[in-house]
Amino acid sequence: MGFLDILLGRTRPTAPDLDRLFGLPSAAVTLRAATGFTPTGRGSVCFSSVEGSAFAGMRQDMTDLLNADTERAANSVEFSRDAYGYSWLLSRRDPDDLASLVGDLHAVNTALEGSGFGPQLLCSLAGFEHPDGQSFALVYLYKRGTFYPFAPLAGEKRDNALELRVRAVVADDLRIEGDLSRWFPVWGAPGL
Repeated sequence: MGFLDILLGRTRPTAPDLDRLFGLPSAAVTLRAATGFTPTGRGSVCFSSVEGSAFAGMRQDMTDLLNADTERAANSVEFSRDAYGYSWLLSRRDPDDLASLVGDLHAVNTALEGSGFGPQLLCSLAGFEHPDGQSFALVYLYKRGTFYPFAPLAGEKRDNALELRVRAVVADDLRIEGDLSRWFPVWGAPGL
């Protein structure tokens, strides 16, 4: 950052730090102990849709990479497009194997970033559920390098009390997004 940038109050955006995803397993232990929420075994990566043969090849490479794990069940990797035109890659793992799910999310983000598709990356999420039926996701904002909880309710409403409670519980394990206006809803996201 230059001297003129400092004088004018300009800041550089936070560089993505995909290794922060590896904080999710410790956050899951904290969540289980404090609230009873456990991982669902589902997680996804969201990115702006890209057309063309280069991206089609990358999509196939990601699928092949994730399916190379012989312990995975058939159809445990799935691509979809949501109503807003964003693409999602959903990965399914055993709920007790959050570390492998995080590895999947990290691998997909890294592959997209390494192939020049980093600017299209939006977020990644991992789902959690409670025995009483409540669910939420911890969402990682790629461009901000931060997490926030998203707890959807029926009718495109949010359980704000649950989101704030989860934020307080995992604040020591994850870098939480401090600007609540950036806690974007991810309605209908695969993995929730």
